[in-house]
Amino acid sequence: MDIRKVYATRYILPLREGGSLPALVEADDGFKYVVKFRGAGHGTKALIADFIGGVMAKVLHLQVPELVFIDIDESFGRTEGDEEIQDLLKSSLGNNLGFHFLSGALAFDPLVNRIDPETASKIVWLDAYLTNIDRTIKNTNMLIWHKELWLIDFGASLYFHHGWVNWEKHIRGTFPQVKDHVLLPYATKLPEMDNVCKRLITDELIEEIIYTIPNDWLTWKENQETVEEIRQIYICFLKERRDHSELFIKEAQHARNALI
Repeated sequence: MDIRKVYATRYILPLREGGSLPALVEADDGFKYVVKFRGAGHGTKALIADFIGGVMAKVLHLQVPELVFIDIDESFGRTEGDEEIQDLLKSSLGNNLGFHFLSGALAFDPLVNRIDPETASKIVWLDAYLTNIDRTIKNTNMLIWHKELWLIDFGASLYFHHGWVNWEKHIRGTFPQVKDHVLLPYATKLPEMDNVCKRLITDELIEEIIYTIPNDWLTWKENQETVEEIRQIYICFLKERRDHSELFIKEAQHARNALI
């Protein structure tokens, strides 16, 4: 999988949204990126969720800023005066995750911005598939850039991996949180998009995504599993959940009918 690697050269400013303390950073290719740091609250698991969600969104022909692996070395951010940010950068040496900065983008407003049923249904499908709890009216995590809809921030997806115990039971979870999805009222093509999405999210794609995740993102002190065992759990979860998508599709349709 062709994911570019760049090197952070300049810390521009923190983006104090939520607890992850992302930041706007310039890299050695001359572009600016919104960087999610491995040293933030949820560690590399949030980066893994963001990476999987971002790549899958692209495969479903949804707009996502370019993802890059962005390397941070010991010299980066030394001039930053904020001790909290300095500590974050010191604990984030190595591979982090960056998204190309969409300069001038505006937050998506469901009362202002229109979205077609196919796109809305694809996004609801993907978020229900990945159990993304964070695309609500309070925090849409979508932008309008050059009059197009762009998805950002899948970091709250795959919440099973924060506990990791009894992960199998989450595979067939119906994801009742879909009732709060900001695009659910517009997702009138869920059965049709279910077929489309399942056809695009192939076994080969899932395996390629999981094996592109850096090894050091999968080395967790609290887990007994090896890196290879962790990869296989992700692969099993994603394949099996896709194959039982009728469970979360029915939940989404039921929740949507309740809104009407």
